[in-house]
Order: sequence, then C-alpha cells, then structure tokens
Amino acid sequence: MAVTVPDILDMKRRGERFAMLTAYDYTTASLLAEAGIPILLVGDSLANTMLGYPTTLPVTMAEMLHHARAVARGAPGQLLVGDLPFNSYHASDEEAIRNAARMLQAGMHAVKLEGGGRIAELVGTLTARGIPVMGHLGLTPQSVHLFGGFRVQGREAAAAERIAADARALQESGAFAVVLEGVPRALAASITHRLDIPTIGIGAGPDCDGQVLTVTDMLGLTRGHVAKFVKAYAALGDEAIAAARRFAAEVASGAYPDDAHSYH
Repeated sequence: MAVTVPDILDMKRRGERFAMLTAYDYTTASLLAEAGIPILLVGDSLANTMLGYPTTLPVTMAEMLHHARAVARGAPGQLLVGDLPFNSYHASDEEAIRNAARMLQAGMHAVKLEGGGRIAELVGTLTARGIPVMGHLGLTPQSVHLFGGFRVQGREAAAAERIAADARALQESGAFAVVLEGVPRALAASITHRLDIPTIGIGAGPDCDGQVLTVTDMLGLTRGHVAKFVKAYAALGDEAIAAARRFAAEVASGAYPDDAHSYH
C-alpha cells in the first residue's frame, strides 16, 4: 500500500515518529523501499554525493529530474519528495509552477523548497494547484553563502523567533511538513510542539516528528568529514574499498575467474 501525504499527517496526530532518507538512484531506492522507509527524498544533496559539486548550488533541474525518474522506478510505493534546486523557483511563480509540475511528472509526489515567509505565498500557489509542498528551514544549503558557511541557525533569540514564525507561515500556506536543519534542540522541540504538521529533523535534536539523513552518511559511504549529527549505521565505504582490493588481488594472481565462474 502506497504511503501518502495524509498518512504522514496522520502519523503526526498519532505521535508516531518516522524516518526519511535521501535516494538518488533505482537500486538504492529499491533497497530503502524494501526496508520500509516511508519517505524518500531526491535531495539536491545529490550535487555533492553523486555529482561531486562542492555545494548544492550548481545542480540543475535537468539533473534533478534524471535522478527523480530513477528513484520513482525503484520505489513506487513510498512517498517521494523532490528538491527544487537553486534557481528553479526564484525568478517567478510561473517558473516555480512549471518546475514543480515537472517533478510530479517525473514520479515525485511532492516537492521541497527552502525558505520561510518569503516563499509562503508561493507555497500557497503550488498547493492550490494540487502540488504538495515540504518546507525547509534553519540551515538551508542553498543559502550557504548568505550564512557564511554551514553554521547552526537560530541560536540567538531573534533568529529563533524568525525560524518559528517561518514555520507557522509555511503551515498556514499549506505545507504538509517542514524540515528543520541545523537548529538547536530546544527550538526544534518548541516548533514541533506548536505545529500541526510534522517536523523532520536533521541536526535538530530528537524531538522532531521525523528524522532524515543522506543515505551516503547513514551507510558510512561518506569519506572525510561528516557533521556532528551524523550517525553511520554501517561502514559500507570501508567494505567497498576492501572488496575492490580483494577483487584486484585475485585478478592479479589469476584466482578469479576460476572454473566455477566460467561457462562450459
């Protein structure tokens, strides 16, 4: 049975916590669907994790749609959310509507936008046209240059109140959920308590209704620095390197392929 937007809202009302993970390809989406992850996000984080860009800013709408179609084929029963990338909803409402519609045509069930009060009217415009919207507040990676880097947001009282007000504005405009990234635990808890729609935390403490991680971080595939909030549930990066080395060694020695792995 497919997971829907009303299902996620019902989970909030029942006090059930849920997981969301990013997915960027057919194989990963299929595995996460088999694991029962209810929401898969085709995040613009694919800019870093899949395409090697230094930030999320360079990723294009065409690249997002390419990955969205692959994920949709791999997990048709999950609630699929596609990020609208930088510069795909900034110029005009018409452009935003067109790109959001393209995401749904690619197999997504909802889109995610970064920002608060400044995009509230756009959120209302999209939802009025039948396009479900997930918000994203706090450390919004598309604004990394404005923040001066990847810094926790909302530590000062004025900034915290602004984020809380933005969350209310998104709810009032029709957003069905909001991601809270890189904000203090107490602020995330307060927003979660006050909203009727679910909050999904990433670096926002344990009090949100849901939690999201990039799948590469969760599986231990990320090399080098990872954020404080990341917990790796496997070490697949190390295992992949070790497996590749074993393969190369067997090829060099002639042990692979052997007779059992040959046709006769």
